[in-house]
Amino acid sequence: MKSIPFKKSFEPVSFFLRWEWILVILIILVSILNTFLSPYFLNISNLYDMTFNFLERGFITLIMAFVIISGNMDFSVASTLALSSCIMGILYHEGMNIWMAVLLALVFGAGAGFFNGTIITRLKIPAFAATLGTYAFYRGVAWVLLENNAVTNFPAQFTALGQGDLPGTEFPIPLFVYILLLIPAAIILHRTTFGRYTYAIGGNKEVSRFSGIQTDRIVRIIFTLSGLVSALAGVFMAARYGSVRADIAPDATLDVVTIVVLGGVSIAGGTGTISGVVLSLFLLGIVRYGMNLINVPPQEQIVITGLLLIFSVFIPQVVNRFSLGKEAKN
Repeated sequence: MKSIPFKKSFEPVSFFLRWEWILVILIILVSILNTFLSPYFLNISNLYDMTFNFLERGFITLIMAFVIISGNMDFSVASTLALSSCIMGILYHEGMNIWMAVLLALVFGAGAGFFNGTIITRLKIPAFAATLGTYAFYRGVAWVLLENNAVTNFPAQFTALGQGDLPGTEFPIPLFVYILLLIPAAIILHRTTFGRYTYAIGGNKEVSRFSGIQTDRIVRIIFTLSGLVSALAGVFMAARYGSVRADIAPDATLDVVTIVVLGGVSIAGGTGTISGVVLSLFLLGIVRYGMNLINVPPQEQIVITGLLLIFSVFIPQVVNRFSLGKEAKN
């Protein structure tokens, strides 16, 4: 009698070779290196302060994960961030209540994202081309509105959003807001029909459409949320700096895409996890913090970010080819 092979329900080797575990190992190694660079690295207050520098981009990465998993790309996030914050600053400068100005900036950001989604789905323009166009357009409008000027003198209760801690603690407000965004993003992507449809669209858009999935509607929703969260990031960045300028966050799009792709989200769409994106965000944040400890210039930090993006695209391709070759031999 032929024995039936027993199928293992858990394979430790495969589990620990997941990209998320590689990111965990990299975080540990970089943290050890930073500890040697500075004795102040492991101070809890310093670690909390470190998060102020990258959490606005972290907000956007949560939605950019949906965008890229759906097989699209949004290059306009930094420009939406800038234009929304400029609109908020101008409205406040003209006498509007700061919180009403914040609300209108968020509404504008959502509208900018909806416009992106609409021209992509209605005019059938590829997302990368459409958002490259709006990237230039939104940033150009910001320059027209503010030119080389800045809006400053925001009230203390507003700047506390980007600079302050939760009352009675050392826990940064931006980190708290990031967690509030992270939880629903993870649940929606991994535990709801909307999330399954997002993966399906990224895997094969035409098959998804023939299967009855309202692909255009889902893409519009994702881009609308992308615009909304970009505007929210602009509000927090303005609060942290205490000012608004048209050239705010010029490299935010590069950072966001790097974080998401480094987190294991396939640039081709259809695969990726929120946990990988979160780990990637903190990895890049710790790398940047370490470079600041040894006074690496911002221009050279951009070079490192670009190399990380190349690394994050190249390594998964090598792993996939290795896996396919192994399967072919078997």
